[in-house]
Amino acid sequence: MSGLSVPPDIFTSIEREISSETSPVGIDAKKTHIIILHKLQEIDERLKRIEARLDE
Repeated sequence: MSGLSVPPDIFTSIEREISSETSPVGIDAKKTHIIILHKLQEIDERLKRIEARLDE
């Protein structure tokens, strides 16, 4: 997967964070979605700051 490479240490860290032995798919879907949504909010806020600077 070109462009989607994750360094092994980061991969392992994320994997440990979202894993769930009680889930049939092996991850805690709710926690995973919360992490994704939180990161998207951070990106959105950062993009707004960048756009505001460009408008100056």
